[in-house]
Amino acid sequence: SSEVLEAIENVIEGVFKSLAQNKAPVLTVARRSDWRNVEFTDSVGLQMVPRCTMKQVRSDCPRSASRFALMLKILSMIYKMVQSNTYATKRDIYYTDTQLFGSQLVVDNIITDISCMLKIPRRSLHILSTINGFVAGNLSYTEEDGTKVNCTCGATVFTVPSNVQGIKNLISHAKFMLIVEKDATFQRLLDDDFCNRMSPCIMITGKGIPDLNTRLFVRKLWDSFQIPIFTLMDADPHGVEIMCIYKYGSVSMSFEAHHLTVPSIKWLGLLPSDLERLNIHKDALIPFTKQDQKKLASLQKRPYIACQPMWKKELEIMAASKLKAEIQVLTSLSSHYLSRVYLPNKLQFGGWI
Repeated sequence: SSEVLEAIENVIEGVFKSLAQNKAPVLTVARRSDWRNVEFTDSVGLQMVPRCTMKQVRSDCPRSASRFALMLKILSMIYKMVQSNTYATKRDIYYTDTQLFGSQLVVDNIITDISCMLKIPRRSLHILSTINGFVAGNLSYTEEDGTKVNCTCGATVFTVPSNVQGIKNLISHAKFMLIVEKDATFQRLLDDDFCNRMSPCIMITGKGIPDLNTRLFVRKLWDSFQIPIFTLMDADPHGVEIMCIYKYGSVSMSFEAHHLTVPSIKWLGLLPSDLERLNIHKDALIPFTKQDQKKLASLQKRPYIACQPMWKKELEIMAASKLKAEIQVLTSLSSHYLSRVYLPNKLQFGGWI
């Protein structure tokens, strides 16, 4: 906590020095969403380059003055929370003054900018993420406050822990982990007792684009158990992008890549090539929208696709057909096809890429 307080004090000292010299104070932050500030490596994924381009948030510029003020406001709130050892969610911060902040997105972006600027993880700033993720299967652990969590009991679902760094005594006999894109598919697999039917496993869902805690948790489990991790996503550009976030990270959070990415993750399904192999009727598939085409074109240019020839081939199949499919399309073959045929065959015979 002393490091956090010192880092904030250094920023404020810089503001005072500028004022003492009759200069307009400026905050300097990295351009987090600029691909030119990111490099790709097989071992880590997308990570911010050491000397990235910066942008100035000026106090004397009409376009950035309000953002400058909001950054100082949130820095002061973080300082007080660290001093008093209290915590708040991003939503809590937004609701302290909704009119001042304007929107939740503004608060979210400023907090990430501050985390990047100070080079301190969000959790150490005493800001908690809103938790969306669920976990189930062969896993038990103890939370920071001593609460014992046992996910192994039948079809019990637990939310991903709010303080991933604080969990300890992790125990699992799982043979693999399965990351499921959607909550509905996750629940269906639980109902079918998938976690125990074939071999013990851990199942996780971020319910779409994963929040920070879910990504931290996947990484923690990988560090702890070193078991294979597979993803089950819709066969569409959105599903592929979500998988890439787990595997290689995102541009906006590339400054924290070392804690968030798991480059060993495998794409189990739903593969575009599976649709033809399984003779899925074209009436069950969904035509691409313009947004889908744009997203796919963007994915095909990403640096990590070049080192994944099999992935590249699957994206080419998708681009040629201009059709997408949800995981639920497998129910057109039979109601239990996903859990009793598709996944067991894939896992047994190596149907992943």
